[in-house]
Amino acid sequence: MASASRLSFILTSSMASKQANRQAITLKGSTALVTEFFKYAVNTILFQREVYPSDDFHMVKKYGQTVLVTQDLALENYLERILNQVQKWLLTGSVTQLVLAIISKDTRTPLERWVFDIMLVETPAEGTEASRQPKPESEIQSEIRAILKQIISMVTYLPVIHEPTVFNILAYTSESADASKSQQVKMRSFSTDVHRIEAMVAYRYEE
Repeated sequence: MASASRLSFILTSSMASKQANRQAITLKGSTALVTEFFKYAVNTILFQREVYPSDDFHMVKKYGQTVLVTQDLALENYLERILNQVQKWLLTGSVTQLVLAIISKDTRTPLERWVFDIMLVETPAEGTEASRQPKPESEIQSEIRAILKQIISMVTYLPVIHEPTVFNILAYTSESADASKSQQVKMRSFSTDVHRIEAMVAYRYEE
């Protein structure tokens, strides 16, 4: 039974429908924020789950805290290609789920699945409170910090992986039910004016 970590992303727009150009800019900006979050979340997971040696990572300041990111050139280039495609998918609303799968290097058995669910939400009507109150970036960053810290804290009770691993990043157009037999814990969420990201971790449990 594969271990699975699930993170859900829901996007909402607070711009009035008649402000089409401004709304498009908001979508683009929010998509950039979500794509950037995915980059740092993936790096955090790869470091915390020791998919790559700790020496392959270096510290950077992001979201008002220290975040570890890869300095392995091949991995960095691979993630950049994936993230460029993810950004295109988010802009078109064509992806509903992104999955970081950690796999046994020797047996190819899935050991963990970190699942990011992505949902588009209706634009609030003109004149509503939501349409008049853009979400402060400081609040968005605070919510992102909370999720990244929670990913780190998961290591204290996720099962220890005792074998070499590799990873894949997968994209889906419909929800996956792969984690149905896993233990699950709801995590924190964050949102922009265009996207909302909800988090849940599901992990392999053996008697």
